[in-house]
Amino acid sequence: MNREIRITPSILNADFDHLGQEIAKIADVSDLIHLDVMDNVFVPNFTFDFESASQIIQACPIGVDAHLMVAHVDEIAPLYAQIGCASVTIHAEASENIGQTLRAIRSEGARSGLAIKPNTAIDDYEQFSDLVDMFLIMTVEPGFGGQKFMSDMMDKVRATRALIGDRPIWLQVDGGISLETIEIAVDAGADTFVAGSAVFKSDDPAAMVLALRNLAKGL
Repeated sequence: MNREIRITPSILNADFDHLGQEIAKIADVSDLIHLDVMDNVFVPNFTFDFESASQIIQACPIGVDAHLMVAHVDEIAPLYAQIGCASVTIHAEASENIGQTLRAIRSEGARSGLAIKPNTAIDDYEQFSDLVDMFLIMTVEPGFGGQKFMSDMMDKVRATRALIGDRPIWLQVDGGISLETIEIAVDAGADTFVAGSAVFKSDDPAAMVLALRNLAKGL
């Protein structure tokens, strides 16, 4: 395993009433904080509006990996880059002009990400490889935390790894990542991992991040 491993804990399962304290628990051991933005339109759940998300992003002590599960994503995605996100990921299914939006994210100084749902094929989006800094393969249906890892998505992860080849594009998986599943995803080719429930429902979130990283590295 020569690939760099990144752990990006999702705050979806954190205590929103004490979010600053929750993020502080894991900031020193995490690569980025994963911010799930849901609008109850593209997915059947609501988390943050732009104003609330902005406050989190600006207060976060490390970089934020924004995962936009929203309608009209082409309009909002560049704004997340403007306010300081390290990475902004849009869903292919929500975008009407994927290439233009990925370029706009990059032009504002953030890494561009393209996410696909479990029922979406990666092959249709190979054409955007040169505009993407990260592909995100959903290993659950987007919308809620705590769902079971979909191991049948590993064929898609392998296909995406083959598509990436030697290019410095991150390959992220999101959904059901835990001590029991992270090695499966690593073996399929993933290098960037979103973990929510596994981290914030553990007794020691920082220790869990370190344990996940060690497993992913084969330590």
